[in-house]
Amino acid sequence: MLKTRITEMFGVDHPIVQGGLQWVATSDLTAAVANAGAMGFMTALTHKDPEKLRADIRRCRDLTDKPFGVNITLLPSLTPPDYPGILRVCVEEGVRFVETAGRSPEAFLPTLKEAGIKVVHKCTSIRHALKAQSIGCDAVSIDGFECAGHPGEDDVTSLILIPLAADAIKVPVIASGGFGDGRGLAAALSLGADGINMGTRFVATLEAPVHDKVKQAMVDRTELDTRLVMRSLRNTARVLHNRVVDEVLAIEARPGETSIADLAPLVAGSESRAKVVERGELDDGIWSTGQVMGLIHDIPTVQELIDRIMAEAEAIIRNRLPALLG
Repeated sequence: MLKTRITEMFGVDHPIVQGGLQWVATSDLTAAVANAGAMGFMTALTHKDPEKLRADIRRCRDLTDKPFGVNITLLPSLTPPDYPGILRVCVEEGVRFVETAGRSPEAFLPTLKEAGIKVVHKCTSIRHALKAQSIGCDAVSIDGFECAGHPGEDDVTSLILIPLAADAIKVPVIASGGFGDGRGLAAALSLGADGINMGTRFVATLEAPVHDKVKQAMVDRTELDTRLVMRSLRNTARVLHNRVVDEVLAIEARPGETSIADLAPLVAGSESRAKVVERGELDDGIWSTGQVMGLIHDIPTVQELIDRIMAEAEAIIRNRLPALLG
């Protein structure tokens, strides 16, 4: 068993975090992660309103008596989610941990702290991590350029970003972006992180509530099968390469300035994701995927995956690394 500041903070057995995955991190997946001894976060914005989130939190508690949390992604929008309602539900339901992403959570921290909730903020740069620490976040998740979803605009890989964060940040650091096996966990700990965050790898598990074609794509595709979209808007996202993505890139390559209105019909909306997640129409919607896809070769249960990662990491730390000293 590996003991770090992250396992101590969350009260879990393993320094592995399943971060927020919209449409995927519901009670089924998060409870499976918790029962396997790791830390899982349900994604608030998966639910259409706070009361549906409340129901899924309660369902998660029916499925596990282990710690879990809620991810709240803070996005600019003309029709913003009911963030006050989401916060109220988290407080009323006794949620102990919240993962925030996107914009700064500073405006919400007084409510969360007053309720005794610990906050992890996802960052893509050292300057953002330092800001998160300064406003009172209890830990930071630092996302390298390899990650799925939004890697930021600096294009710094995990191999550089993690030790920089470990040097600069006093609160616990969770390494994110490119992690999917025990070698990655051992490497992240060696670089100074207190644990790893996995997203794409958890999609390819039996408990993940996505279409089997999506899971099989994670196995069949490689590290070369992602693309970066919305770079022209400085809102870069790493996604699975498909027909829709090629259409987006073609629009972004046109002469002149690209606007969100040009891309919205292709990149926005629940229907786009439903085509992929629920119906397995892999060419007809946008789907976030990390370069770690190249390391995915099977679709295990969450328990099997976490047990395998921990056994591999512990073997590296106990056997391979000491043996190198001669």
